[in-house]
Amino acid sequence: MTTDTQTAGYWYEERSERDRAREVLEALRTYRAAERAMRRRTRDEMSMGENELLALRYLFRQPGHAAAPAALVAYLGISPAATSVLIDRLERSGHVQRDLDASGHPTAVRATEHADVDVRHTLSRMHELMYSVASGMDAQAQANVADFLRAMADAVDGLEPSDAAEQQQG
Repeated sequence: MTTDTQTAGYWYEERSERDRAREVLEALRTYRAAERAMRRRTRDEMSMGENELLALRYLFRQPGHAAAPAALVAYLGISPAATSVLIDRLERSGHVQRDLDASGHPTAVRATEHADVDVRHTLSRMHELMYSVASGMDAQAQANVADFLRAMADAVDGLEPSDAAEQQQG
């Protein structure tokens, strides 16, 4: 009598395409959990909330590291009043400054040199380790991972709220 294990392989059972896909998704979930833990440690080390870190990350990606307050409102998805309070906190901690027009109204929020130094100090070791992992891959693996992550981002971004609720129930 032969078993499935004996017919599938000598010492191991061949994995199905679904098993391999499940393994990839589980590895992605494990990475996301590690990233959430890293973000929590970063917030604790920098004494900031999630939205404050998101605001700084957004500003660092903008030309001149500055953006209109309304752009932060749209990016963070919070009210103008909540954004103003967030900017006040970042300003008090020395991480941002407001650019004002002649009448004293804010025209832009700008990340400061202090913010750049603080973020680099806090995140540089983690970025070095991540870069080391990515640069240790061959060119084809790098391309495959980049394509996979872009496709996953597109899949998640394309999921409508009603689709997400249905999938959670299903």
